[in-house]
Amino acid sequence: MNIDMIRAAADRLQGHARRTPILTSPFLDEIAGRQVLVKPECLQHTGSFKFRGGWSAVSALDEVTLKRGIIAYSSGNHAQGVALAAAKHGAPAVIVMPKNAPKLKIANTRALGAEVVLYDRAGGEQREEVGGRIAEERGLTLIRPYDEPQVIAGQGTTGLEIAAQAAEFGVTSGDVLVCCGGGGLSSGIALALEADAPDLRVRPCEPEGFDDVARSLRTGEIQSNPTQSGSLCDAIITPQPGNLTFPIMSRLCGPGLVVTEDEALRAMALAFKRLKIVVEPGGAVALAAALFHGENIEGDAVVAVCTGGNVDAEIFANAITRFD
Repeated sequence: MNIDMIRAAADRLQGHARRTPILTSPFLDEIAGRQVLVKPECLQHTGSFKFRGGWSAVSALDEVTLKRGIIAYSSGNHAQGVALAAAKHGAPAVIVMPKNAPKLKIANTRALGAEVVLYDRAGGEQREEVGGRIAEERGLTLIRPYDEPQVIAGQGTTGLEIAAQAAEFGVTSGDVLVCCGGGGLSSGIALALEADAPDLRVRPCEPEGFDDVARSLRTGEIQSNPTQSGSLCDAIITPQPGNLTFPIMSRLCGPGLVVTEDEALRAMALAFKRLKIVVEPGGAVALAAALFHGENIEGDAVVAVCTGGNVDAEIFANAITRFD
């Protein structure tokens, strides 16, 4: 992985991905005790940053491979990103998703033309095994959600935008908080910032009880989560950091930050009230860290990436009602 791959992915994404803006609010600044720059990737195509990686990976395939078809596994955001990219390239797509994934994400993935295969995550089935078996049986090309070079490159284009946009606000140093599952976005942004804004440092953010990246960074060795379900932050619940992403994060990222579910839900409510954006729980943990864990953040300004907005209506309504 290198910056050249990220810049090449940016070229392929030109005219296809949205250049999401930077949003600010004096009310959020007051809560955080510093300037907060919010990068709303919930406004990206398919409602999350995952479209970047999906398009990057699919657009790098040759025509013969595309014709055979693509398979991916995901709780929903990578699923939709790959499904849309595949549809735009005329490639059939199979997406392996957990039965207990948000209904909205399953419905959207099907609506984008993909065949959805459900597996029992709570019952112990492993998506890697299900996806690998189907890929072999049907001759499909697997696009992993984070441990995939072209996916990391696509996610890294977010970092190129952050470097340029933060500079427009006069912010050239400080922490960039990123919601983190397997580390594709965190490592991609970190590589981009190393090249274009070396004094901005990525801080991976996770929900309490699923902080494998924070523990891995602290110990210097890959740590796994004891369970893979049971959190509202489904979008960023993964077994452990990726084999490709962890060395990048170890070299370039600061210590991880961990927030509670209630903090994520409160951040969702504040994002809606103050920024007029819809953010899902897993996509709100970076903003939650910026707002409620300021004692662990360095600098007079902080960048928080809201990574996704694909939330079921009842969960969103609960967040708004509880923290209005």
